[in-house]
Amino acid sequence: MELNELLLKTAFCCMACDGSIAKEEVSQLKKIAKKDSLFDGLNIQKKLNEYVDDINQNGPLFLSNYINDVKEYELDNDKALQLIKIAIDVIESDNLIEYSEISFFKKIRKQLSISDEEILSALPDKEDYLLPDIERNIDDIFDFTIKFDNIVINETN
Repeated sequence: MELNELLLKTAFCCMACDGSIAKEEVSQLKKIAKKDSLFDGLNIQKKLNEYVDDINQNGPLFLSNYINDVKEYELDNDKALQLIKIAIDVIESDNLIEYSEISFFKKIRKQLSISDEEILSALPDKEDYLLPDIERNIDDIFDFTIKFDNIVINETN
């Protein structure tokens, strides 16, 4: 998997990890795609459709496989920061930050070698994303009560 696809998959997983995709999240993804060249070379709509099919069929396993992708990629600090920024931008885009999204972000964060200090240096107002999780162990398996069989991605979610 190339970096551009890992970044796109990051955005998708952060949109879908709560069981639905808000239109604001789709809009934010499009803004990211237009503003930066992070997804160059990808047919974004085709990839998103593949991800939708996969998560609707495999649910939490899709998210678990993504976490393994992040772990295996071994991103340097600059690339890790790109991934973190995309994740947070998408999570915050609908102005409704759910526990499942923060929990999922922490699972991503755990796979990255970048320090909290380096993250906070680049994103000083995002300390809440790095706080210890008191309700659950972030190593817990994904929440299998969230349904993923109705994920859709379009402008009118």
